[in-house]
Amino acid sequence: MLVSNVRGLFIGLAVLVAGLAQAASAADILIGDPKSQPESLTIAPGGALIVGSASTPFVYRVRSGSTTAEKFIDASAEGPGTFFFGMLADASTNTLWTCQLTPVPGTTPVQRHTALRSFDLNTGAPKIRWNLPGDNSTCNDFAIGPDKALYLADTSNSKIYKLPAGASKADLFLEHRALYGIDGITFLNGTLYVNNVFSNNLYRIPVDAAGKAGQPVDIWMDQPVKGPDGMRAANGKLIVAENGSGKISVITVNGDKATVKVIKEGLDTPTAVEPAGDTIWIAERGSGKAVSMPMPK
Repeated sequence: MLVSNVRGLFIGLAVLVAGLAQAASAADILIGDPKSQPESLTIAPGGALIVGSASTPFVYRVRSGSTTAEKFIDASAEGPGTFFFGMLADASTNTLWTCQLTPVPGTTPVQRHTALRSFDLNTGAPKIRWNLPGDNSTCNDFAIGPDKALYLADTSNSKIYKLPAGASKADLFLEHRALYGIDGITFLNGTLYVNNVFSNNLYRIPVDAAGKAGQPVDIWMDQPVKGPDGMRAANGKLIVAENGSGKISVITVNGDKATVKVIKEGLDTPTAVEPAGDTIWIAERGSGKAVSMPMPK
């Protein structure tokens, strides 16, 4: 009887250790290789993790329950040096929105033609392609508004574009000098917020009853953030990746002021965050990994 109980205890411990090992690996996933530079990520319905690469022309998918990244989108035919920034899954239309960037050959400093592209979330089949205007642009990240439109940040041209629901072409929503360096973009309680990776600022974008954007409002933060990058909203707060300090912070906005609370440190160039239930997924560009942490209470 004693032998049986001991054997059962060891079996139980072995199962527990195996489960913990699986959970640990699931929260620390290598995307291709250490040089894959995952810039942005998103969660598809069913729990699949979709991750773009800033060093290759691929978008990767990690199926729910797996720790292996498989190639999902291949844009290698788009030209040498093609890579991806923003990733956003829209479950309501079964669409993956992406920012695709391709260097212009022979330009110094390097210029890039960039495109907003969308794909079927299940199959990866292409849907919409809209090329950003100008000889040099930086399609970076986007958010879906209460009006179901897609709002797109162009970092190098100080612009926000708006793609109405069902449309195939975006319109200029706002151009402002404060947006030179615009990176993270998201809606919190129906209000549009953006950050600036160059100036380390946070802005609210007021919108009137006709849907016209007003001048960005600078939100005073009680402590500095360094290199604010990907930004999403969850539980009434903003969650931001600070690529310059290796931190993930939660920002609580109260009018034109905000408090900043660091919830994770020591990351190697975090560039994106994605809340998913009780978990926050992080693109750790410097290590080539997607890592996760518990959602703070």
